[in-house]
Amino acid sequence: MTLAIATRDLTRRFGDFLAIDSVSMSVPEGVVYGFLGRNGAGKTTTLKMILALIRPGRGEIRICGRDIRTLRLETAALIGSLLEAHGFYRNLTGYQNLDLTRRLLGLPRAAIDRVLEITSMKEDAGRRVAGYSLGMRQRLGIARALLGSPRVLILDEPTNGLDPDGIHDMRVFLRELPERTGATVLVSSHLLGEVEMTAGHVGILHEGRLVAQGPLERLKAELPARLRLDVSEPERAASLVESRGFRVDRERRGLVIDLVARDDVREAAGLLNRSLIEAGLEVFAVQPEPRSLETLYRRATGVRIEAEAA
Repeated sequence: MTLAIATRDLTRRFGDFLAIDSVSMSVPEGVVYGFLGRNGAGKTTTLKMILALIRPGRGEIRICGRDIRTLRLETAALIGSLLEAHGFYRNLTGYQNLDLTRRLLGLPRAAIDRVLEITSMKEDAGRRVAGYSLGMRQRLGIARALLGSPRVLILDEPTNGLDPDGIHDMRVFLRELPERTGATVLVSSHLLGEVEMTAGHVGILHEGRLVAQGPLERLKAELPARLRLDVSEPERAASLVESRGFRVDRERRGLVIDLVARDDVREAAGLLNRSLIEAGLEVFAVQPEPRSLETLYRRATGVRIEAEAA
């Protein structure tokens, strides 16, 4: 497997604070890779090291097989990026902003037309950026990142601040980018639902450590089957279920049962239902829990999604 981005033992401290701890990422070529983690997990610090904006304390970074320390000016030809700040001249048009970057990179004017076509910004390129919506500025930022036809595109929270329509449009756009441009796309985000609908591969960062990584469907398939129970007297029900050898998570929405040792979900559901009813408990619902990115994230990090949202 050819890797677009590979890091080995990537580590970074800020004083006594260990921000990034031995991160080894493997991003295959031609995919959308979702780089996940809660705010403060270290995602942006990792991206800045990959972009050579800050130096790692220890470790190695390779882009398309090449050590980033040897790339120097060639970095712009291999990597395009959109971090949090757009940095546009608001009094200039979208086209004029792109033309400034085009000149710095020594590219022909045709490069601007190409990226405007990719990002569906041709009709608005003649307008001043001051009049752009947030979604349009995001697309213009991606257009600028694509100017040099990079092999790797890094986007940090590209849906931040967008309205529902803008998020949907950006999601579709990102899914199509590898096929339309040939670039590998790394999307950093804390929005699990958006990444699940966009990325084919994921990496989960938690407190500076990479705790899970790989093709999303494979990682979800490796999760144990789970049942969600809505039952009267949850605490007594949990004790009873645990006495039958099951692992129980107590959540605000009920009990979640791991079926680690059982492949037959229906058999386990029937056993638990009978046991609870025979114990005099009321069972309101027994349903399989889908194998989702939320479940994968929760198991990999030990973070309860409900608690984090609250």
